[in-house]
Amino acid sequence: MRLTLKVWRQSGPDDAGRLVTYQVDDASEDMSFLELIDVLNERLILDGEEPVAFDHDCREGICGACSMVINGEPHGPQKATTTCQLHLRHFRDGETITVEPFRAGAFPVVRDLVVDRSAFDRVIAAGGYITAPTGTAPEAHSVPVPKPQADRAFAAATCIGCGACVAACPNGSASLFLGAKITHLGELPQGQPERYSRVLSMVEQHDAEGFGGCTNTGECAVACPKEIPLDVISQLNRDYLAAKTSKRKAGAAPAKS
Repeated sequence: MRLTLKVWRQSGPDDAGRLVTYQVDDASEDMSFLELIDVLNERLILDGEEPVAFDHDCREGICGACSMVINGEPHGPQKATTTCQLHLRHFRDGETITVEPFRAGAFPVVRDLVVDRSAFDRVIAAGGYITAPTGTAPEAHSVPVPKPQADRAFAAATCIGCGACVAACPNGSASLFLGAKITHLGELPQGQPERYSRVLSMVEQHDAEGFGGCTNTGECAVACPKEIPLDVISQLNRDYLAAKTSKRKAGAAPAKS
């Protein structure tokens, strides 16, 4: 295959950045998209040029590191697929492909296609955990979990924190990511003690990081490579309203006799 790549090149956070055109004449339809970038980088290195910086790790659709916008779509045109699992057979021979980093205020560009997604780490650190005693593992049936709740928790837990939802959202909101984490823990008995303090802390950190608000456009769920359902945002909103209501009641002045 012969492909023309328009790749975003940016030497650092303060550089203006630009699209640079490259020609790849020896691509195979069986290559993944990251392998295509590897081939391009090998040629650039041999030519004495700076290779394209991009994030990658597992290359198995698990880690969420391969954050690229391909032809205007986070992770590319194939539904429920990460960039590392996107193969060139989904493109036409001779096609021109534009490759850019995720675009969001909370994800500043570090270099080329690499963005800083540490905001997600800080949101998780604010409350995305449970308090559990350490020591011997408890007996499996000591805390029964109804199957509907277990299924929903597992579905939400498939979120890999890649940030595609943020890149797809016109507001740069991380509500799908946040809703997945809230739903995952909120559906389980082990997540109940911190359920409301968790959602308050995580939403506060979400807003402090500069993520936008959700206006229910639904682009986040469309772009999600793990197909996290949009209704986790409803769960997020319900828990947040319940937490705020409980906090107001707890802080209310006692009624006068």
